[in-house]
Amino acid sequence: MEFNLIIKKLNDSLSKEEEAVFLKWYEASHIHKEYFYKVKKNYQADTNNVNLQKAWLRLQSKIDARKKTNEYYKYATVASVVIILGLTVFFNNTNETEIEAPIIVDTVVVPGTDKATLTLEDGSQVSLEDEIAFSNKNLKSNGKEIIYNLGNGEDEIKYNYLTIPRGGQYFIKLSDGTQVWLNSESQLKFPVNFIKGQTRKVELLYGEAYFDVTSSLENNGAKFVVIHKSQDVQVLGTEFNIKAYNDETNVYTTLVEGKVQVDSQGKKQFLTPSQQLNLDVMSGNMIIARVDVESEISWKDGIFSFNGKPLKDIMKVISRWYDVDVAFESEELKELTFVGVLGKDQNLTKILETIKTLSIIKNYEIYDKKVTLK
Repeated sequence: MEFNLIIKKLNDSLSKEEEAVFLKWYEASHIHKEYFYKVKKNYQADTNNVNLQKAWLRLQSKIDARKKTNEYYKYATVASVVIILGLTVFFNNTNETEIEAPIIVDTVVVPGTDKATLTLEDGSQVSLEDEIAFSNKNLKSNGKEIIYNLGNGEDEIKYNYLTIPRGGQYFIKLSDGTQVWLNSESQLKFPVNFIKGQTRKVELLYGEAYFDVTSSLENNGAKFVVIHKSQDVQVLGTEFNIKAYNDETNVYTTLVEGKVQVDSQGKKQFLTPSQQLNLDVMSGNMIIARVDVESEISWKDGIFSFNGKPLKDIMKVISRWYDVDVAFESEELKELTFVGVLGKDQNLTKILETIKTLSIIKNYEIYDKKVTLK
């Protein structure tokens, strides 16, 4: 659906045919409804200071056409438009404004890839990268993912570690069939095989991971627990995301399907789908809120989704994926917020150009893998 139909809807100027198209899109998903109301909330009837049509065309050109079949990208363009309508700084951006050229010194920053380091039970390490196959009696890897053989239950637990560097991501299938997606700068400790009938325990030492856990019924009643130094998450066959980076003071547990129990410092909380538990690791306080699940877990599907986050948090995510350091020329830049969706397969300059095009930043500099926003 063309964005101008949304604007015409807000101005009550749709034809009957256009109204039908709009309603079909609007009723197709609750996410469409949420984004429409975000646009409506931020829309200003006085558009003399902004050319919406040109802005829309600029944004459309930023979206990779081959992702249009992805369900998330069906509303990605709408989310991107909210960037325009939600930022007052954009309304002052006119064609008369002189655009500064970015400063890029002998540096091409490409997106992250599937890569990890596997530490085996004997302490030896294996580099896992695209087109580099590895296998032993317990597992096989094609370089992009690692699959452990389905176990029949062992008498002794032996642990492996999977470490994802900055600029990396990786998929692993554990011996009980549980699937785990690991984000950049993450580490998972897990058994080569689980002991039959005993609680299945893995440990997210740091970073971010999405779990799709096989049920207890498929594993002789054995529960599944994800351990972190600040909390334990007990699972009953479910899908959820845990974000627990060492340089952040909060741990976020987001439930997609099923039910989980989060234990921390003697406190217990249960989550239902679309709820997120925010644990302050310093105070031990727990806050539960409903969130846009698709936005929280989009990273595993190759998408950056930023829903009203400040630029300092956004650049932290980007810095991990592109393995760069980020500096801000002013403190005010850190607090600017926006809503938007961007593909993780783009070079860093394209990401920064999109942000710059929307007048969120005036310019940027890339030198020796350090990005400075201005």
